[in-house]
Amino acid sequence: MSKKKVLIIDDDARNIFALSATLKSKSYECVSCTGALEALELLKTDISLDAILIDMMMPEMDGYEAIPIIKAMESRKYTPVLAVTAQAMVGDREKCLQAGADEYISKPVDVDQLLLLLNKKY
Repeated sequence: MSKKKVLIIDDDARNIFALSATLKSKSYECVSCTGALEALELLKTDISLDAILIDMMMPEMDGYEAIPIIKAMESRKYTPVLAVTAQAMVGDREKCLQAGADEYISKPVDVDQLLLLLNKKY
């Protein structure tokens, strides 16, 4: 069985480090970008990914802007995109899903919930 590969897009290196360490301990392979623009360039390549975790609040381009662009890419439209956000207010989940995210998880990330979402069939 090959490892699942996850792209983590977050402007905070500590979040990338924590998520990567957690996922690697669960046999995931992780690739990371510190911004949506960098991630969009990477997603134009033929890199194989099983899921994308994207922080919704980033400078330059946030997740709300990036997700529709990712979902519009022919090669990425079936790649699950999970919105990761510290915004856990009423309506935030709906806002993330309206932007095109397949799922939503709030920070601090609940590892068990994240693993359930990553193993879900979309």
